[in-house]
Amino acid sequence: MFLPVCRTRNRWADRYKMVEIPLFTGYVFARLDRSLPHALLSTPGVLQIVGSGRTPEPVLESEIAAIRRAVDANCQLRECDFFVKGHRATVMSGALAGLEGTIVNLKQESRLVLSISLLQRSVALEIDGSMVRVEPDSAPRAYATELLGRKVS
Repeated sequence: MFLPVCRTRNRWADRYKMVEIPLFTGYVFARLDRSLPHALLSTPGVLQIVGSGRTPEPVLESEIAAIRRAVDANCQLRECDFFVKGHRATVMSGALAGLEGTIVNLKQESRLVLSISLLQRSVALEIDGSMVRVEPDSAPRAYATELLGRKVS
């Protein structure tokens, strides 16, 4: 099982405290035998398995691997819009070398957006723009107008 989390600062009545919250609220990722999906449904707290109708659909392994690498590298991840305007890019150096996502520029900051297509959810992490190579043939997506509440350039 895999539950990607991010650390955030929560305010309590008398202090602030760092807490871990799920990146994708309401979702836990698990490998399961397609012939036995009902075994998972008997687990307390599990309501359903993501899929089309009653047929479970797998999340792409490459998407889970990308999220796992970012979490393992202790990157500051934030949930963001699924559809973003940006180009496909590959991280060329550092702990995330080889990671692919969508590069988005906000003012003078660059963010790499990693998506789980089946859930139509994305997370973004800040990255040094000089560490990524933009795919030359990637056309920008034309769907989104906002990322993390700010206009996308």
